[in-house]
Amino acid sequence: MAFLHPGQPVRKGLYGVAGLYGLIIRCRLWCYRNGWLTTTRLPCRVVSVGNLTVGGTGKTPVVILLTEWLLAKGQRVAILSRGYKRTSTVPYLLVSDGSRMLAGPSEAGDEPFLMAQRCPRAIVAVGSDRVALGRWVLERYPVDCIVLDDGFQHRSLHRDVDLVLLDATDAAGLDALLPAGRLREPLEELDRASAVMITRADSRQDVEAIHSRLRAVVYPSEDTIEVVFRPESFMAVVSGGQQSVGWGRKKKAWLVSGIGNSYSFRRSAESIGVEILGETVFEDHHRYCDEEIRQIRATVQTNGSEMVLTTEKDGGKLSPFLQPSDPWWMLRLGTEVVRGKDQLQRLIEGPLSDGRQRVGARA
Repeated sequence: MAFLHPGQPVRKGLYGVAGLYGLIIRCRLWCYRNGWLTTTRLPCRVVSVGNLTVGGTGKTPVVILLTEWLLAKGQRVAILSRGYKRTSTVPYLLVSDGSRMLAGPSEAGDEPFLMAQRCPRAIVAVGSDRVALGRWVLERYPVDCIVLDDGFQHRSLHRDVDLVLLDATDAAGLDALLPAGRLREPLEELDRASAVMITRADSRQDVEAIHSRLRAVVYPSEDTIEVVFRPESFMAVVSGGQQSVGWGRKKKAWLVSGIGNSYSFRRSAESIGVEILGETVFEDHHRYCDEEIRQIRATVQTNGSEMVLTTEKDGGKLSPFLQPSDPWWMLRLGTEVVRGKDQLQRLIEGPLSDGRQRVGARA
């Protein structure tokens, strides 16, 4: 649905429906605050990475970054994810046991599969009920910390740190609730977050547009953490071979992506000098088929493209359809905290909390 993509304006004709949606959401939140709905605490530390809007805000690379930090500190880490659009129907699926991959991208979901690839020493499991999934994992493995993917709305599980990501390139997404806008919850619910992370914070103008929305709900903009995603290397989809970022400069490429923010992917490719001849864009979590790959091959064979460039998230799903001779490459991105890194590390590595934990929080 195009209107849910980042950067699209508010659909004012749907304000009435959005009002009804907001009433339902506020009722649910009230039930949690007043004990009508319960929150379960697991016997380990829980760090949640979530967002307030639909669409791609960069949760997956942030989960990977935090997991790498925790593993480097000697922590035993498990990542819990819903596994959106996975083909497996089992209630709990182990994607990785911390030493080997146990499920592919179709069975597990593209994002959990990528997390398991990038964090091979972490346990990765998927299931819709995160409380039950957490218990299931803890019964089988010793875990010091759980990193909860897309967990801000999953109120049934207590978390010691609640991080919320806002996309700097999609300030308009904060202007209205679904379906008029892209907010899952009212903006004032940021008050229960431990910290707000502004992702894709490359432009000060974009960041300031987010800050202006935060000031409207009296959220202290000085507490925000800023993150950018920068190209690190090219990786061959089939062989896994790597090339430096400079290798792709001035190469003619056709882009293929099925992610939540395809514009961000195009911008990353342009930033390192890739000459983009065109692109094929699918919906987030798209399942590829042979006919689509044949059509893309036919296109690039006639338009002078030297390679097909895709995302790491898509690469795992595309690999079974490709031959070793296919010049299909993934653009690997790195995550850099450009503002508030010390604050974020204190939150992630801090003690267990009884509730909201915010560095510099108001009393």
